[in-house]
Amino acid sequence: MTSPGRRWKERFDLARDDLIQATGSVDKILGGGRYQITLENEQKVTAQLSGRMRRFRIRVIPGDRVTVGLSPYDPTHGFITFRLKEGQSAPGQ
Repeated sequence: MTSPGRRWKERFDLARDDLIQATGSVDKILGGGRYQITLENEQKVTAQLSGRMRRFRIRVIPGDRVTVGLSPYDPTHGFITFRLKEGQSAPGQ
């Protein structure tokens, strides 16, 4: 028998595949580990580092190009999932 909390997590937990992928550049570092990012379509979003990027201590500074996973429920917030190197295109493209 599963606990009620576990059933809620299974139903509402988003996988990485469920996120909308977009590419943009970091404008500002906001407080609390959040970043302001301008996407290629000129939309501004707020994003935080994904857990894997924090785990491996990948640094992101203003001016970096990044891949952002946006929530389908609130496309103004997301997770930074990849930092692109100079001249590199987004993964999977």
